[in-house]
Amino acid sequence: MYRNFFKPLLDKVLATILIIIFSPIMLIVVIGIYLWDGRPIIFKQKRPGYKEKIFEIYKFRTMTNEKDKQGNLLPDKDRLKGFGKIIRDLSIDELPQLFNVLKGDMSFVGPRPLLIEYLPLYKSWQRKRHDVKPGITGLAQVKGRNAISWRKKFKYDVFYVNHVSFCLDIKILLWTLQKVIKKEGVYQNTNTTMEKFNGEN
Repeated sequence: MYRNFFKPLLDKVLATILIIIFSPIMLIVVIGIYLWDGRPIIFKQKRPGYKEKIFEIYKFRTMTNEKDKQGNLLPDKDRLKGFGKIIRDLSIDELPQLFNVLKGDMSFVGPRPLLIEYLPLYKSWQRKRHDVKPGITGLAQVKGRNAISWRKKFKYDVFYVNHVSFCLDIKILLWTLQKVIKKEGVYQNTNTTMEKFNGEN
């Protein structure tokens, strides 16, 4: 009952409330990104969601458009700086996903949506992460986010799928708030993003 009715309902109600509350902050971020590095303001990327249905995820852009002499974008670590680094550190870049939740593509809590290119690499047990809607935050995020291995990340994702409940969601949301305040696990060691998943032997 909770998974199929109350959870989606609570997601939409809470997303509506938070969009209203955070609208001034989002407006400031929009202006800040525009002045800092121009357009685009929103980073959009297609990701697999519930039952591997493809949707477009929204984030505030945190990396500059800087390129080398050959016209190629500089490495991530060289483009994450200034205003973009601030909003990444504070996890403010995730706020546009409130609209993903409102649309029904995502939930507040669930496995984070990964890249489409990873789909053929999953083992059957790892594919179970798509048996629920992807989330803005999830068990893997509060247990280490980008600072844990892919194997641990998938284990936490599948554990969540098998144990979805209101109490677990509340715990994850509270843990997430704690992580955001402490800015833990935002980066993986010295990397700005999680290393790519290349499958598991």
